[in-house]
Amino acid sequence: MSVGANRRIVTGDHTRRAVLAGTLAAGVGGLTLTGARELLDQFAPLSGRAWDAADRSISERVASPYGEARVRYDEDGVPSIVADAEPAAYFAVGYVQGFDRLAQLDLQRRVMRGQVSELAGEGALADDEFHVAMDFAGAAEATWELVAETPAGPLVEAYVDGVNASIDGEGLPLEFELLGYEPEPWTPVDSMLMEKQISWDLTGNFGELRRALVADRLGEDVLEELFPERLDHDVPILRESIEAETLEGELDVGSVSDEDAVGSALTDWLSRFESPTGIGSNSWVVSGEHTESGRPIVAFDPHLTLMTPPLWYEQHVETPETSVRGATFPGVPFVIAGANDRGTWSFTNVGADVLDCYTYEIDDDGERYRYDGEWREFDREERTIAVAGGDDRSIEVRKTVHGPVLEREGRTVGVAWTGHTATRTTEAIYEYERSDGLADLLEATRKFDLPTQNLVYADADGRTLYYATGKLPTREIDREVVSGNRIFDGSAGEGEWDGFEPFGESSWEGFVPFAEKPHAIDPDVLATANQRVVDDPGHYVGVAYASPYRGERIYDRLDEHLASGEPTDLEFHRELQNDTYDGRAEQLVPELLAALDERIEDGDEHDGLEDARDVLADWEYEMDADSRGALVFARWMDRFRELVVEPDFENADLDESYYPDDWVVATLPADSLFFEERSRTETMVAAFEDALDEIDAAGWVRYGDWNSTRIIEHPFGAEAPFLNYPELPADGSRATVKNYRVGSAVGASWRMVVEPGGTATAVLPGGNSGDYFSDHYDDQLENWLANDQTPMDRTLDDEGEPDVVFEEGSS
Repeated sequence: MSVGANRRIVTGDHTRRAVLAGTLAAGVGGLTLTGARELLDQFAPLSGRAWDAADRSISERVASPYGEARVRYDEDGVPSIVADAEPAAYFAVGYVQGFDRLAQLDLQRRVMRGQVSELAGEGALADDEFHVAMDFAGAAEATWELVAETPAGPLVEAYVDGVNASIDGEGLPLEFELLGYEPEPWTPVDSMLMEKQISWDLTGNFGELRRALVADRLGEDVLEELFPERLDHDVPILRESIEAETLEGELDVGSVSDEDAVGSALTDWLSRFESPTGIGSNSWVVSGEHTESGRPIVAFDPHLTLMTPPLWYEQHVETPETSVRGATFPGVPFVIAGANDRGTWSFTNVGADVLDCYTYEIDDDGERYRYDGEWREFDREERTIAVAGGDDRSIEVRKTVHGPVLEREGRTVGVAWTGHTATRTTEAIYEYERSDGLADLLEATRKFDLPTQNLVYADADGRTLYYATGKLPTREIDREVVSGNRIFDGSAGEGEWDGFEPFGESSWEGFVPFAEKPHAIDPDVLATANQRVVDDPGHYVGVAYASPYRGERIYDRLDEHLASGEPTDLEFHRELQNDTYDGRAEQLVPELLAALDERIEDGDEHDGLEDARDVLADWEYEMDADSRGALVFARWMDRFRELVVEPDFENADLDESYYPDDWVVATLPADSLFFEERSRTETMVAAFEDALDEIDAAGWVRYGDWNSTRIIEHPFGAEAPFLNYPELPADGSRATVKNYRVGSAVGASWRMVVEPGGTATAVLPGGNSGDYFSDHYDDQLENWLANDQTPMDRTLDDEGEPDVVFEEGSS
């Protein structure tokens, strides 16, 4: 892959100072103005305070009430923390995370608490109102009450004290100086809130509302054709060919139906806060029988939001109890995806249905709702949202027995989400760090309540494991088990989750038993890419699965290599992570070429059509940044998808967020009702001509001209563009193993390949530091684009002085 010799990453203190100086010298006019002018008004670019952040460097000696610890940063800015006691280690973890990612920590909790308007003004009110109404903070408080009593609790408290010691003892990052405010102290509830945030990003889904609206506007036939509950492919995660042990459990099956829509205003508003389009991941495992070393290998790359700084933070922690390295989310003490000396663990999104919506009979005054044959008062609480540059906004938070109540333009829906109760995932991840093998890992996984994930694990004993984590609700109507892919009558008690206590501690009685969730013990080869978990699940899991392109390609590559009898090594799996073959092209390009040939024979005179057809014919379906064929296909694919459904959806006032996925569009038959006015062949050619016009107008020559890192932005990057990473060409598409989704700012947010008990490598999309003036702000960006990983073994040797020494004493 070529990243372009004429492009340069801004690194080094002097260069970054020059960029900041040039921007600030221009005054407000030197910043890019956007619709979020309220946020820009909060910047103080001429105050001189920004220079205070330019000289930040972490203290060499820090007093710690938890005892001694040492920290050394390696050449990638990854801290390695060594301590004789776990509390001392996690105080140090909090301190370095607080120094490296404080602005990110603060903004994340503001989002989840509904406090962004305090900085950004009225432009953020709709977002804040949603987060306040959902009361994620209340769920985090309930979770902390539970976690505080576990062995993980004191370590969370030590971590929190470390973050606050960093806030008090170190200078603030540039973002605080630009905005002219100081952060509040970090709390244990804030760390639990980070668990809720990532869980919501992975499982927050109002699909039943969108399905109901599509059926209401376009009819049941369209709903069934464009949004089938099962995609017609044969590459589930648990293939029939997989031989593995399972835990014992009795299975049961339910039925499926839909209810009426609850209104477009409410549905459109809620859809803004769902899991970002295309959220997913890759992970796979091969047993030691197929590797050079004889150890299993796990490869993992989670496809989450790409941002500046990255979503993940890499760290290495050594204590007498464990040596653990890997990635966590800033605000979380423990390594979420990584390895200890005995095993390695990774997660991809299941796509499970863990959120239900309820309608109610509400009295004329809106004060009560009917439930279980009687009128009940809503639980109510007044909340105030501070608004910069405007009047504070007071909103009423309402709840029912099922959870929060959300309202827009007179339409009301109640929401039950598994994250709205006290969850034990923090304790589970802590136990993962200390696990000594598969038995320990399984026991910890029983506590992994949220989110629902495809866990892929391997250990130094050669054991391998797949398990669907998280709580899976069981719903009933009139004692018949049903799916959750519908809107329930909350007043009639339909679809309730037995044992679920929103904002309290649940018993989880009405949920799928642990032994009956999809799993495989000691699978030989297994790959997950968010496709359907299993063809015939014993319990309803969900319908929000990804298209099968990535999963099919991974299995094909693994099957082909293993059939050769040649063992794999770490490099093979890193190369597979770099695979850019696009299965959509394999499906569609031959058909498209035939349609173009027919048009050319008929004398079509569209400028450049024949040359572009030849480019596509010579292309090998790889979405590489320097490829012309990849550019033509990518722009054609998006336009084809639009032309297929856009007229009907536009007439129904449904925007592109309601469009079906690529697999559905690619497999629509020629006699589909969407090809009644213009045939499938004619639609393909029209989309091709439109794509060529777009490419010509934009002046794009190769795929990387369009598919670039321009979408990886800092939260304040629109107002202060120097905070963004540089624009570089990128490989991959939304359908390739090397996943990059320029349309939704989603891609491989972390990559790792691990032999448990052996070698492990990884890379971040940017840098481990969120400090604009740090050399590690974006020093991994080009390596990430190329998937050039570095060793995850960050062990401190005896040579050289630590960068930070934590000494016994009051901080």
